[in-house]
Amino acid sequence: MNKFVIIFVVVTFVFLTVACSSGDALEEEQVVEDVEMVTEETIEDGAEPEASIIDESEIELKIEQVERVPRYILQSDHTVKPIDELGDQQVVLLTIDDAPNRYSVEMANLLKEKDVNAIFFVNGHFINDEAGREKLKTIYELGFEIGNHTMNHPNLKNLSEEKQRQEIIELNDLIEEITGERPRFFRAPFGVNTEVSKQVVTEESMQWMNWTYGYDFNKEYMEKNALADIMVNTTLLRPGANLLMHDHPWTLEALPDIIEGLKEKGYGFVDPKEIE
Repeated sequence: MNKFVIIFVVVTFVFLTVACSSGDALEEEQVVEDVEMVTEETIEDGAEPEASIIDESEIELKIEQVERVPRYILQSDHTVKPIDELGDQQVVLLTIDDAPNRYSVEMANLLKEKDVNAIFFVNGHFINDEAGREKLKTIYELGFEIGNHTMNHPNLKNLSEEKQRQEIIELNDLIEEITGERPRFFRAPFGVNTEVSKQVVTEESMQWMNWTYGYDFNKEYMEKNALADIMVNTTLLRPGANLLMHDHPWTLEALPDIIEGLKEKGYGFVDPKEIE
């Protein structure tokens, strides 16, 4: 590897590590000193470095996954609100359930292209094989937040306490095994939360959420134009709204119009990683 390329990669990594640190930022002079030291040592050594030097793709992934400073809180009505009173309130939170069945990866790629973030709530039975695991990994590596939607999508009120715990914790374990990160958000199937599920969510240091509105599971909105229209023009749309969508073909088709329609109404999109 060219020595100057090595120096550039190392310097870039040092700079990004400092810039993305969740603690106090180092003074500019210290950053310069660190960079100079790494550069001098590399030049003086005169030997080819070992293959442990991080490559640019790893750097990009670390940037995408870095913990952001909290800017929003999740309220009891499942909407989001800026922590700072002067923060942008004209925002919505996009959430996609039943991932990563058939269309989630396409949805994630589309959202990524449009620089819009979302939470993908995962069902465990979609990631029990290698294909499903790869889909989940792809969505995660695109920078999206992965939520827990239970292993098998049951109505939790019909299960014993032991089964309810298993539905949540087993999926947390599986998602962490695949992505290296444990979910922060839980959504109960059909929005049916129980005292047991809320207790497990607390024990797992998670937050549970339902939604403000969603329509793509109603027959009359299982079509691109009708769905896009109602998602943008419903009277339920308001600042901080939590928008529910699913891994459906008509939702995928409507997604560009939904995004553009919300933008035209002056709405931005919350990055879930900025929710406290």
